[in-house]
Amino acid sequence: MEKVKQFIDNDTIVGLMAYDVVIERSDSGMMVAKLVAPVMRTIDDPDSAMLEFPKGFVAYMYEGDTAPSSMIRGDYGVNHQKKELIIAKHNVVVKNVRTEEVLETETLFWDQKKRKIYTGGLVKISGPDKLIFGDSLTANENFSRREIFGIRATLEINEDE
Repeated sequence: MEKVKQFIDNDTIVGLMAYDVVIERSDSGMMVAKLVAPVMRTIDDPDSAMLEFPKGFVAYMYEGDTAPSSMIRGDYGVNHQKKELIIAKHNVVVKNVRTEEVLETETLFWDQKKRKIYTGGLVKISGPDKLIFGDSLTANENFSRREIFGIRATLEINEDE
């Protein structure tokens, strides 16, 4: 019986797992962000508490509206809670709903304190009328303002041709 008690004692549990997770963040009663994930695992490390999303996640950002203004999706994610930093990996997609622009990359850092996203990896940005390839990027979290470094190509898309 003592071994069973040790097994279920909260002090001995180093991580928890949750399924079909929805996390909402608000400010002054207004929705700011919402994160949806099929699996979430907590990792309790003495230096930093982390949430891991081993089967991917989708995060929505809101700007006063009831509909999201942008979205970030990745096949894997880690949220460093104390640093307020989310790292998205593998097939990362960022979409600005209003401009219909889409960023694709393999690794993306989302600094929630500064409300910035950035990557040091290759980026592809597609929009209704253009396609841009670059070496890295820094942008605000809703992807409406950005700086692309090492632009390799900008292609104008004309659907009439």
